[in-house]
Amino acid sequence: MKRRRFKTAAAALCGFAACAALSFAQAPPAANDSSARGPYASIAFLRARDGNTVDFEAGYVRHLEWHRQAGDAWAWYGWTISQGDRQRSLVYATFGHAAADFDAPVSPAEDERDAAINILPHSEFTGSGLYEFLPGLSRGTSVPSPAARVEMLTVELAPGASAAFEAALAKAGAAPDETLWFRLVAGGSAPRYLRLRSAAGIAGLLARSSEPALPDPAARLAARTTIEILTLRPTLSYGLPPAR
Repeated sequence: MKRRRFKTAAAALCGFAACAALSFAQAPPAANDSSARGPYASIAFLRARDGNTVDFEAGYVRHLEWHRQAGDAWAWYGWTISQGDRQRSLVYATFGHAAADFDAPVSPAEDERDAAINILPHSEFTGSGLYEFLPGLSRGTSVPSPAARVEMLTVELAPGASAAFEAALAKAGAAPDETLWFRLVAGGSAPRYLRLRSAAGIAGLLARSSEPALPDPAARLAARTTIEILTLRPTLSYGLPPAR
């Protein structure tokens, strides 16, 4: 059983470790080509084993150097959760993909082998999901701007409430600032939605604190909402688009 868990966790890292390679090299231009953006994103969570973030991040960077050498063309965001129950966890995410992209990560077997050496001894997986971008509910593209801070809202609904929830959000209209909505496709309990709102700093996020987390009647359809603040880690990110 232990061997099976180890192998499953290692396989989940395929394509992940480009997260921290920005300090090594930029991704090829095609990774940030807006004409090539698809609607799908992979968003996942890691935490340091026994709270040892020093060894975790050092191993993370070593593995990402392997991704640079392998020529990984995916762009990845690396965020640390600054405020929330999962404080100090790492969020690693890649956006703007076609579905077929996930069938062709860079060198999966070699990726797994290197991850088993450098990442798995120092970390624990706490969740991973595939999401679909919802342009009709959003302001912005399927690829977030690389802002210093991000408010991440997770919304869980009762079964069968998706259509009404999306209709309520559409009726309320998009926010004036970049606001990106994603619907969970696979990787957890559904229906689940995730909203990313960027800001230059904490002050920008707190300026919105008087606003309701969700407009009515969308708020009444939510079974559970969670708000976390993420801090961008440039050294744990790779090939990010220019700031907009």
